[in-house]
Amino acid sequence: MHRVVVLALPDVIAFDLTTPVEVLGRAVDAAGLPLYRLRVAGPDSTVPSGPLGIAVPYSLAETAAADTIIVPGRSDPSAPLDDEVLHALRDAARRGARIASICVGALDLAQTGLLDGLRATTHWRAVDLLATRHPEVEVVPEALYVDNGQLLCSAGASAGIDLCLHLVDRDFGAGVAADTARTAVVPLTREAGQAQFIKDDRVGSTSLTSVLEWIEANAAEPITVADIAAIAAVSARTLNRRFIDELRLPPSRWLIRARVRIAQQLLETTDLSVDQIAARSGLGSPANLRARFADVVGTSPARYRAALTVAGRASVSG
Repeated sequence: MHRVVVLALPDVIAFDLTTPVEVLGRAVDAAGLPLYRLRVAGPDSTVPSGPLGIAVPYSLAETAAADTIIVPGRSDPSAPLDDEVLHALRDAARRGARIASICVGALDLAQTGLLDGLRATTHWRAVDLLATRHPEVEVVPEALYVDNGQLLCSAGASAGIDLCLHLVDRDFGAGVAADTARTAVVPLTREAGQAQFIKDDRVGSTSLTSVLEWIEANAAEPITVADIAAIAAVSARTLNRRFIDELRLPPSRWLIRARVRIAQQLLETTDLSVDQIAARSGLGSPANLRARFADVVGTSPARYRAALTVAGRASVSG
């Protein structure tokens, strides 16, 4: 039986902790017998988790015999990891155990140094923190999960379900994974990454703030990069350099993203058709809306509406 240890550290996010317990706990063989032996373990016998207190029945010693260790996120992803936990994870990796993080648990896993030189993802609100604190990690912000073989990471919250089903698929095959997904009443796979859930509110204050605000207010209009340069009172070449230096995107790309954000809001809050949304967002044609939407968000307008709205799930339009 595959032995799994789920770490329960102080301020663990309860959803992240219970996801592997629930998903992997539903994986059974043809006789209905469990395929995983699950243990919730940590350095303390009880840990706080928001308004909850969670009993931890097993000690960190369980990690010494685990085939897989799962690291859920903690409420403060910037908090240092306990030395005892660091050593336990490094020791487990040295002997070949598989280690997977859920949500901001990637920040804890990165503290061990095990992710250095590898690809990783985390909750979209924490991708900048992960990239800043651990520049040797290749951050993949749009992915639902990343599989490096021995080390895996999932994006935020429900992406942990996708990761756990992937583990079942790896361990016991697609048939068992599909049965597990059906029992949990979740899709086995999702076609788009977490880009569809990202709200682009991480810009902060830059020398371009007033220009960005103007773009956001006027993106639905037929404006051009030349118009933006005129507002910034600089040449188009200087504008392009400043955008790339400060935002890592050219102004033309920022304008497209602003228009896609308008389309996202309209998809979320109205029942307008794709044709109407294309016109109101400044993207012009339905074909251009679909192409730009797929490029920025990673899915189609129809699937986005279906995923994020009750009305969309009832009747997909576009």
